[in-house]
Amino acid sequence: MTTFPPAAVELLLSWYSQNARDLPWRHTKHPYAILVSEIMLQQTRAETVKPYFARFMQALPTLRHLAEADEVTLTKLWEGLGYYSRVRNLQKAARAVMDEHDGQIPADFEALLALPGVGRYTAGAVASIAFDLAVPAVDGNVLRVAARVMGDDGDVLLDATRKRIEACLAPVVPMRDAGDFNQSLIELGATVCLPRGEARCDVCPLQLVCTAKREGRVGELPVRVPKVKRRAEKLTVFVLCVTEPAGEPAYIIRRRPDGGLLGGLYEFPSVEGHLSPAEAMDYLAQNGVTVHSITPLPPAKHIFTHIDWQMEGYLCAVAPVSHHEAVLGGFCVTAREIREVYTLPSAFGAYKKIVTNGEGG
Repeated sequence: MTTFPPAAVELLLSWYSQNARDLPWRHTKHPYAILVSEIMLQQTRAETVKPYFARFMQALPTLRHLAEADEVTLTKLWEGLGYYSRVRNLQKAARAVMDEHDGQIPADFEALLALPGVGRYTAGAVASIAFDLAVPAVDGNVLRVAARVMGDDGDVLLDATRKRIEACLAPVVPMRDAGDFNQSLIELGATVCLPRGEARCDVCPLQLVCTAKREGRVGELPVRVPKVKRRAEKLTVFVLCVTEPAGEPAYIIRRRPDGGLLGGLYEFPSVEGHLSPAEAMDYLAQNGVTVHSITPLPPAKHIFTHIDWQMEGYLCAVAPVSHHEAVLGGFCVTAREIREVYTLPSAFGAYKKIVTNGEGG
């Protein structure tokens, strides 16, 4: 097994002390704040996370607040970050800590790993940053740095490669400064040891101990075997504006089923396939909706990990009907409620803007 060069440790710590970005979660070692930030940072850039972290910590300043938060509040605080299963698992973890650890996040890697939604990287990050435990924290940035420094040809999308790199890093994590060491690797991958041909080797503190640099293989590493091609799904989305005799317009939204894609979040009603205006009118009429006018909206796309949504949309002025809860499985809300209360994921962002910008009234 190739080892991570011990000489890299002091080089990284020295570089990090002078070059670390000023990020709000780096101003604390409180385990709750570290846990929240690490879950937010999964698959999300640090600059994007900063305002969400501040808002979340202000609204739910303690683990108990998080454990007791209602679902609507929780998902609204997360709105725009995506991957909503993260925040649901974060709340499950908070409740597990309240029930099983007397409300104290455990200072133990294995106990952290046992919490819902906490993987090896997150457990390592919280353990090292909050509790100074000498364990590695291997995320995508660290995999890239380590693969290049060690010249590792393994596919970094495979668990076996991740475990091997973690095992190579474990012996060099310093007993002191474990958190700074892990963050230095993450920081280097985020700002210097960038993907593909964007790597800034000329300013890298590890250039003299880097196998990929020495062998001219920076562009080849890390190895990532191409994923399966995403499946295309066509949808027709309806922005239904209910015209009331008085008061502000209302819009019909519905809650998606729990589990599965965007489970438990809210959406504008939709149907599979791309419907023509005439087909859309027929579909709505068959579902008890009287349409006064129908206006085609610009097409929109949203890319998930394995699915590519290709959406056509219609803005429809519809007549008041009884029992709105039965209309396409949805209920009426105002534009203000869509902005402030109900969480519509970014997949429907193009259509949400029409409502919240006042274009749908």
